Amino acid sequence: MIYLVLCWEFFKIGLFAIGGGLVTVPFLFDLAEKYKWFTTAELADMIAISQSTPGPIGINMATFAGYKVGGIYGGIAATLSEVLPAMIIIFMICKILDKWAENPYISRILQGIRPAVLALILYAGWDIAKISLTDYKNAGLFTALLLAMHFYPKSPIFYILLAAGAGIVFHI
Repeated sequence: MIYLVLCWEFFKIGLFAIGGGLVTVPFLFDLAEKYKWFTTAELADMIAISQSTPGPIGINMATFAGYKVGGIYGGIAATLSEVLPAMIIIFMICKILDKWAENPYISRILQGIRPAVLALILYAGWDIAKISLTDYKNAGLFTALLLAMHFYPKSPIFYILLAAGAGIVFHI
């Protein structure tokens, strides 16, 4: 039964995850509240791990969440269920793309989706900040890294390693 629930929930997440993996974060917060499969602290860890590992963030989070709830089969079920809507939609778009490519209504619909995607990403960022910035150490490290990234552009890997080192040194 848990596999059917996982499939259904992650199918819905995949259906509305337009704009990237971070858009799935609000849906995962809802799952955490609805089913108590994981805590918000575990969700924050899932997000960090998903961003650190290769591959799309949303897929990584689905795999991790599914594995946490239903083991290896749960991870497979959640992952496949999240990508299935995109596969169906892409298949349908490919079939009708030539006919509708220049349609101004389709173009306007896609332009209208952009603000919703931005709002979902900002909402996810706000939720992550509430979980992560719990004390002065975390907030200070966040601010220092944000300023460093702005004034000294380097590879993201450099800043990930720098943050990991600071977390070890300062016991964050």
